[in-house]
Amino acid sequence: MAMRPPMLKMGDTFGIVTLGSPLDASEIDSRIAFLKKNGFNIVLGDYVYATNGYLAGTDQQRASDLMKMYRDPTVKAILPTRGGVGVQGILPYLDYGFIADHPKIISGYSDITILLNVLYQITNQITFHSLLLLDFRDSTPEYNFEQYILATATTLSPRQILNPPDMITVSRVPGNVTGPVVGGNLTSFVGSLGTPYDICTKGKILFLEETHEPVNTVYRYINQLKVAGKFEDCIGIVMGECTGCTDEYGKSYEDLITEVMIPLGKPLLTNVATGHGKYKAAIPIGAMVNLNTVSNTWTVLEPTVS
Repeated sequence: MAMRPPMLKMGDTFGIVTLGSPLDASEIDSRIAFLKKNGFNIVLGDYVYATNGYLAGTDQQRASDLMKMYRDPTVKAILPTRGGVGVQGILPYLDYGFIADHPKIISGYSDITILLNVLYQITNQITFHSLLLLDFRDSTPEYNFEQYILATATTLSPRQILNPPDMITVSRVPGNVTGPVVGGNLTSFVGSLGTPYDICTKGKILFLEETHEPVNTVYRYINQLKVAGKFEDCIGIVMGECTGCTDEYGKSYEDLITEVMIPLGKPLLTNVATGHGKYKAAIPIGAMVNLNTVSNTWTVLEPTVS
């Protein structure tokens, strides 16, 4: 069983870091103001505003900011500002032994996917495919905040992961399986293949989502995971949205689900609110989850914080 980080409480301190691509300072400042307005304190990374082209500082600088947050006893939850690219570059410079001994809430999506899965895989702590700092604003749907709070600030268990009422999940291949959940952004996941940080799917429920890619590129990445054995190893599949993905060669994301994912024969749930979509379910990476595609449900079976 994976370790659970301590629960988030009102008045706690968020550690803000930029681990991949830079975010405009005005965007960072407005989100910090939102958190402060809602009763939270803030500690900033030394390089949170840094800009080095498509990266926010060097790999070592961004890694040092993350370690700063794990080493600061006042920081209870870590919020990356955004994903972008480059998060994989910090992985060789992290102190995994220290992180394992000091689990904390850390959330995100997009390129943060690789970090969330590696922290679970190496340090055996639950992480959260959920909100980034950029989501903490008045225009964010209340559903997204509710999901984040349910996962990080309560010990509710079991907790069914529900889409918002106007967004229906669809079971495509029937089955009933239970195991830890891994995954996230497809591009970030594929980038781990063949590296020391390759994400293991054996005995796991694998969920995937993507954004702003043509469907033929999505097919390429899905096929790469297939050839790498990731679908053969997993016990069930959850597909999120392909937000802003374009049809190509007369084929759509829905066609890809029908023609590529269903024939894999694994229990398959689709149209889940995750990641880059308007609505963002909070998915606890490493937690035990039941995927029941007969009853069209997936349920977190344990508390995800302590």
